[in-house]
Amino acid sequence: MSHKDRAILSYRKAKAIGLAYDMTINDILSLTPKFWQLHGDPMVLLDGAAMTLLTIQYNLCAGTLARYAMRRPELVSLVEDLLRYRKHGQFMLTELGHGLDISNMETTATLQPSGDFLLNSPTPSSAKAMPPTAPAGLPCVAVVFARLIVDGEFRGHRPFVVPLNDGRQMCTGIQSRLLPFREGPNPVMHSLTTFHNVRLPRSALLGSLPRPLDNHANLMDIIHRVSIGTMAIGCVPLSSMQACATIGAMYSLRRKIGSPTKPVPVLAFRTQHGPILTVTASAYVTQALQRWGIAQFCDKTLDPRVRHGIAAVFKSVMVQLSQQGSMHVSERCGAQGLFAHNQMTRVHSEIRGLAIAEGDVLVLSIRLINELLLGRYALPPSTNPDSLLARHEIALFAELRAIAAESPNHRSEEVSRRVLPRCQPMMEAIGHRMAYDAAVAQGVRPALVDLFVANALQFDAAWYAECAGVGRAQMQAMQESAMDRVLPILGELVAEMDVFAYVSAPIVSDERWGAFVEGLATFEGTAHVDALEPAVQAQPEMVRSHL
Repeated sequence: MSHKDRAILSYRKAKAIGLAYDMTINDILSLTPKFWQLHGDPMVLLDGAAMTLLTIQYNLCAGTLARYAMRRPELVSLVEDLLRYRKHGQFMLTELGHGLDISNMETTATLQPSGDFLLNSPTPSSAKAMPPTAPAGLPCVAVVFARLIVDGEFRGHRPFVVPLNDGRQMCTGIQSRLLPFREGPNPVMHSLTTFHNVRLPRSALLGSLPRPLDNHANLMDIIHRVSIGTMAIGCVPLSSMQACATIGAMYSLRRKIGSPTKPVPVLAFRTQHGPILTVTASAYVTQALQRWGIAQFCDKTLDPRVRHGIAAVFKSVMVQLSQQGSMHVSERCGAQGLFAHNQMTRVHSEIRGLAIAEGDVLVLSIRLINELLLGRYALPPSTNPDSLLARHEIALFAELRAIAAESPNHRSEEVSRRVLPRCQPMMEAIGHRMAYDAAVAQGVRPALVDLFVANALQFDAAWYAECAGVGRAQMQAMQESAMDRVLPILGELVAEMDVFAYVSAPIVSDERWGAFVEGLATFEGTAHVDALEPAVQAQPEMVRSHL
């Protein structure tokens, strides 16, 4: 199929998955277990584009509208249309020239004497970037964020309900330019979208006209579904880790070396099973982190900033470990690991996109660590403060705090040079500790926890050697001991993951591989080698003539 046809098919898959969950407005607003189960569904392994469309539709678009529907009952039918997939929904916040600098967006919604609004993209850099707005068979409506202008005065940012297309054609004044498809992941019709004197009724405004007391606080409030998306998207990589462990283990059992009479599965070698065991341990430990993180995120008694911080930490660790796992296991599958039909490279490409969606991990880390250094709030402390990972977290934070204390302010050149580059490793260190605490509390097998710790040490081996007295030999011994205990139960662990139904890679079995080869384009003929000999013999003369 062409990229575009595959992209359209992903809309149909998204609808099928969404309807199977029978999501309600209460599920969206209350963040019920069903909401989180959707974002952790292994179906993402078969079509990451469908999951992208689903989380935009349900969390960002329907979720934003559902909040306002509590005060505006006329919006309930629109939310129901989105949940039942009678319409497509989009969320249009980021602009081409501003990225995560959303407070400086340029799109304007200007109140007219008639009471209507005119929606405009005043410059090329104000084009809304990425949301797939091109017609895809169903009418599409979007939540569009813009600068509210009343009587020439900027009154903060507001979301507006904007019909984009009828499923076949764009609405008047709205232009959607289809970006080239990303190579690697399942295709999505990402676009650049601009508005030119698009007239909106007063009812399109979500919110009120008066200027808010605090423009920044208002902006953070109206985009609150993004922070929910940070946590929700963080759930997706778990399936990728489970799939890589499953594919790697099954392929490595099937692939054998040695004489035909005494073949040896490549899984027997430490270089082969090491990455598979590591991603397996990561999957089990981060699954515990996911359970703990969702419970914390849904605890309304916690400071919202703390909840968002936990979501950011959770997402960063899930992205880090899933990218590590997919890359290392893919490499151990040799040439077979390079092909998208064996899923692992596609999974890696999908996770790269997730790392940016709903908050780029690096930018999330800069914001979080700076706020922690300023003492604006604190994340939950370790329940195992004497563990290696907790000691690492505490020491790194103390180092950054000392640098910040020497600087005139948190925006100084000194902070930019010495603190910002260390924010992401700092956030990941917090995540490693949180994952460890969650795994210990939930009774994850000790061998898996030990292997997770041994892997985490590798991300900052110098610190553990210099400051914790864990030398290279000890680190290797810790890793070897944990792997020796995990290897005998690898089959059991893979079975418990229960994602084989979503694994489409043909390299996992002889039967699948045979069927795959039978379906390949085949070239056969009756040409004779003798017919090629004159051309071969003439070649030296041709070379001499050119010289």
